[in-house]
Amino acid sequence: MVHWTPNFFGFGACGGSNAGEQAGHDARLAEPSPGCRGIRVTDGDFQVGDDVALFERFNESDVRSLIAEFPLAWVCGGRAGALEASLLPLVGVFDAEGRLVHLIGHLMRSNPLFSALKAETLATILFTGPQAYVSPEHAGRRDWAPTWNYAQLKIAADIRFDDALTEPSLQMLITAMEAGRSEPWDVDELGERYRSMLNHIIGFRATVTGVTGKFKLGQDERADTLHAILGALPDAATAAWMQRFNQRR
Repeated sequence: MVHWTPNFFGFGACGGSNAGEQAGHDARLAEPSPGCRGIRVTDGDFQVGDDVALFERFNESDVRSLIAEFPLAWVCGGRAGALEASLLPLVGVFDAEGRLVHLIGHLMRSNPLFSALKAETLATILFTGPQAYVSPEHAGRRDWAPTWNYAQLKIAADIRFDDALTEPSLQMLITAMEAGRSEPWDVDELGERYRSMLNHIIGFRATVTGVTGKFKLGQDERADTLHAILGALPDAATAAWMQRFNQRR
């Protein structure tokens, strides 16, 4: 049973604006983009509510795209008082309805996180998507307070290591990262060195038990302010995600 609960830490949440938003941002809430909604899933049944905070409205496609575009995540786990964390590249596995069900990865056996997660399998996985500082200069307004736009996911998971998953986890990652290249790299090009490297790593499957997120991407801005930011912001990735979450504006 996977619970999608649109509730995540961070500044600028709708209904609890930070000082910068109160001082210079528009109080009116933008109409959510097509398909951009808060979702709570319980036993496979969708429950979509308009009471979900503006920045916490997202869908399965947003989750899939963020993980694919920004696959390097903090994996945190271990018993209380002995928390370990590492940045690891992960590949998402999705069910027929497009919901995230697993994350596949690998790590060095010498990584302290390996021992920590063997002792306590529950983990928190943090993905950071696009992020950028937005200046009043970008907005073209001196009466507007600066802010930071960003997207993030917090995933609760149960991680299990599996020797049999080591090679498949590598192949999944390489296939995902080499896709679209004119000459995709393959592990066979390493020769015997590849086999020796396998002895030092282990694959794992993270079974997803919860997903929360926040996508603070200009949904609360006036249309003219939003378009000014989109025209001036130098961070192309953040601008693209802002457009994604403001398609009707």
